[in-house]
Amino acid sequence: MSALRMHADEVDVDVSLVGRLVAGQFPRWAGLPLERLRSSGTENAMFRLGTDLVVRLPRHPGAVESIAHERRWLSRLGPRLPYAAPEPLGRGEPGAGFPWPWSVYRWLEGRNPVAGAVDEPELLAGDLAEYVTALRGLDPSDGPPCSRGVPLAARDAATREAIARLAGRVDTGALTALWEEALRAPGHTGPPRWAHGDLSPGNVLVRGGRLAAVIDFGCVGVGDPAVDLIVAWNLLPAGARGVFRDAVGADDAQWARGRGWALSISLIQLPYYWDTNPPLAENSRHVIGEILAEAG
Repeated sequence: MSALRMHADEVDVDVSLVGRLVAGQFPRWAGLPLERLRSSGTENAMFRLGTDLVVRLPRHPGAVESIAHERRWLSRLGPRLPYAAPEPLGRGEPGAGFPWPWSVYRWLEGRNPVAGAVDEPELLAGDLAEYVTALRGLDPSDGPPCSRGVPLAARDAATREAIARLAGRVDTGALTALWEEALRAPGHTGPPRWAHGDLSPGNVLVRGGRLAAVIDFGCVGVGDPAVDLIVAWNLLPAGARGVFRDAVGADDAQWARGRGWALSISLIQLPYYWDTNPPLAENSRHVIGEILAEAG
């Protein structure tokens, strides 16, 4: 699934290419077993290298900037968070026909959870709340803007376009009404806070039902931290959402904005990845269904 082309400007990346890149730039790792990982990720291709390493390469031009962004801020944020974060071990340069920078990270143990099949939902809700709270508590003074830390109105045109593209597949009237309700939620009035920006099942690793790590810091930045509440709908079951909300301390306005972010992200993802990324499309349908169910 991960090898499917999802973007018109995507480049071909395979084991042979990655092997040449590693051998040419990191000879100490040449010859280690190399395999492509199955992943619902849309921006980067992932290859396990040996038992302790993972290689991450951008799949298309739009993903290139996040490589440098992630490397810069991981060194500052990762050691101060309560759960593991990616640890860069090697900075790869263009070569062997591959046009962009790439990275080698330490391998993190765990698996991606699946919405609807969470082993310890209330415990995981508490872990996720601890993570979000710790990230929000870090000094935001010189942090970069979070691309998803903006008012929901910035997503209005794209969200309505996605709803129109889904005509005949979803209840467009009900979803438009829910989106307009989210737009009416009071905006963020406090200081900007750090947010991961893409707290989705594909960026969460669990072990024994508990949170083990959060990966992919390509969207991390400061702004309205309500976007990190999306995990309440894209991963946690309804019965655990209250645990998460209480532990994070989200008021009505912030919770409504978080739900609006979850809805907008899923609506935009669904038509784009309907055929090319089945797990992501399925999670988008799950989120839409959960939000519709909440609305009654």
